[in-house]
Amino acid sequence: MREHETHTADSGDMGPPPEFLAEDRQENEHTDRSGEQSKVEAEHSGNVEESVIYWQRSDRISEELSTVRKTLVKVIGLDESFDVNFREMTYGGRKAALFFITGFAKDNIMQEIIKRLTYLTPDSLSGDALEEFFTYYIPHIQVSKAKTMSEVINKVMTGMSAFFIEGEESAIVMDTRSYPMRSPEEPSLERVVRGARDGFTETLLTNIALVRRRLRDPGLKFEYIQVGRRTQTDVSIAYIDDIVDKVQVDKIREKIKAVNMDGIPLADKQLEEAIMESGWNPYPMVRYSERPDVVASHIMEGRVVVFVDTSPSVMILPTTFFDLCQHAEENRQTSTMGTYLRWIRFAGILASLILLPLWLLVVIHPEIKPPALSFIGPQTQAKLPLIVQFLLVEFGVDLMRMAAVHTPTPLASAMGLIAAILIGDIAVKTGLFVNEVVLYMAVAAIGMFATPSYELGLANRLVRLLLLLAVAIFGIPGFVGGITLFIVLLTIRRSFNSSYMWPFIPFNAKALYSILFRVPVLYSKKRPSFNKTRDNTRLPGK
Repeated sequence: MREHETHTADSGDMGPPPEFLAEDRQENEHTDRSGEQSKVEAEHSGNVEESVIYWQRSDRISEELSTVRKTLVKVIGLDESFDVNFREMTYGGRKAALFFITGFAKDNIMQEIIKRLTYLTPDSLSGDALEEFFTYYIPHIQVSKAKTMSEVINKVMTGMSAFFIEGEESAIVMDTRSYPMRSPEEPSLERVVRGARDGFTETLLTNIALVRRRLRDPGLKFEYIQVGRRTQTDVSIAYIDDIVDKVQVDKIREKIKAVNMDGIPLADKQLEEAIMESGWNPYPMVRYSERPDVVASHIMEGRVVVFVDTSPSVMILPTTFFDLCQHAEENRQTSTMGTYLRWIRFAGILASLILLPLWLLVVIHPEIKPPALSFIGPQTQAKLPLIVQFLLVEFGVDLMRMAAVHTPTPLASAMGLIAAILIGDIAVKTGLFVNEVVLYMAVAAIGMFATPSYELGLANRLVRLLLLLAVAIFGIPGFVGGITLFIVLLTIRRSFNSSYMWPFIPFNAKALYSILFRVPVLYSKKRPSFNKTRDNTRLPGK
C-alpha cells in the first residue's frame, strides 16, 4: 500500500516468502541505508489484500500471534502509527490479542469485554476456543467471524475491533465503533420557517437513522458498498423495494461498483463525477439535499438516494431541472401560498438567467423596445462600456461571495455593507458604472441566491455571463441563438437515462401542472411517471 501501482501475479514478483520474519529478511529491510531500495519501498499494492499477500504469500490468518503482529507492522504500520493498537493478553490460558484503532474504539465497550474475559480459567475453554469465545464469552451484540487477514484489517480501519486467538486461523470482529460526530442541526442551505430542524451529519449511520425514523416501511432497503481502493469509503443506496424501478437501481449499483479509484475523500461530489461522467457540463445531474424529510419524500416518489460516509448531504437520482427549482418551504405552507412562493422562486431564477442579457439587448437595440418601456436604459453614459461594467460587477459579486465564505461570521455583515454600499456607490459617483447596471445586477444576484440548488445557481450564473458576451458581440442573433442553444443542451442531457427537462421536454401536461402549482396532498394520487415506479399509486382507490 506504499505506491499507487497494482501488484499482479504475472509480474514475476510474488512477494517475500513466508519466512519473511527471519534475520536475513530484517537485514534486507535496511539496505536502503546503503543506497539500495528496501523491500518495503519495493512493494506495489493497490489494496489491502494485495499488500497482505505480498508479505504472507496468502491472505489467511496465521495461527501464531507473532506472525500476525509482524504482518500488521508491514501492512498497516503497527508500532509506527501511535493510534494503531495490538494489545496482547492471556485469557483462560490461551494467548489472545485485541487489534483496534484508538480513535474509533468505544472505551466502555472494550473495558466490558476485557473485564468479562479476565474471569476465564483454563477449565473454561475446550478444544475449539474461538467458537467458545464467540458463542459464550464475548458480551457484545454485533460480533462476526473473519477468515482472511485483509477482511480483518479493512473492518478495523472502519472502526471495528478484532480479537485474535493463538492457534486459530480465524478472528472475531466486534463492532465497537464510536466516530467523532456532531449532533444533527438545521441545514444552512435548506432552511424553512416551519418544519424539522434536524439535518444530516457526516456520519453514515446517523443519516440512515434520520431517514428510517420518517419511513417505517419494511420495503425500505439500504444497500452497502465500499468505494475506493485506499479510502474504502462506505456508500449506501436507499430505495423502497416495491416502488422503485429495479432496472434503475441495478444501473446505479453497477455504476458505483465499477468505480475504480484510489478513493473518494471528497465524498459525494467525487462519486457523482465518477458515476455520472458529466465531463465539463456545469449543470448538476443529481440533486443534493441535507434534509431527511426531503429525502424521505423523494424515496416515496420512487427515487434512489445515495448516502456517502463523511458527507452531510445525499444524492437523489435521477433528477430534473425543475426538481432543482423546488424548495421544502413550498410544501410547509398551504397549496395557495406554496404555489405563490413557487412562482416567485421561478421568477427569481428566470431573472438570474436572462434579465441582464435582455436589458443589455434593449439598450444596444432600442428599436425593439416598446414605447411603454421607454424609461429603460441609461440616462447618462459611463466611462466604461456596458459589457465591461457587467463583467466587472459579475466578478465583483463572485469575489464578495467567496470572501463572505472565508470571513468570520461576526465580520461578514460589516464586510457586505462595505462592499455593497461604499464600493457600489463610489463606483457610480465616479462615473465608472451606470446606476441601472448595479440595480439589475443586484436583482440577478438575489435571484441566484433564491435558487434552492446552490449548484444550479452557479451554473445559471455561468450561462448568464455567456449570454451577455453573445449579446455584446452578435446582438439579437446572439441572444436568440444563445437561449436556443441553452435549451437544446439541457434537453440532450440525461440523468441516468431520464430527460433532464421533463416534463417540458418530453411534454407532459399533467406533470407540468404539478410543477407550476403546489397541488394539495389529497389531489396528488399518482407518483410522477418520470420515476417509472412499479407502484404509482399514492392514495388507495375508493
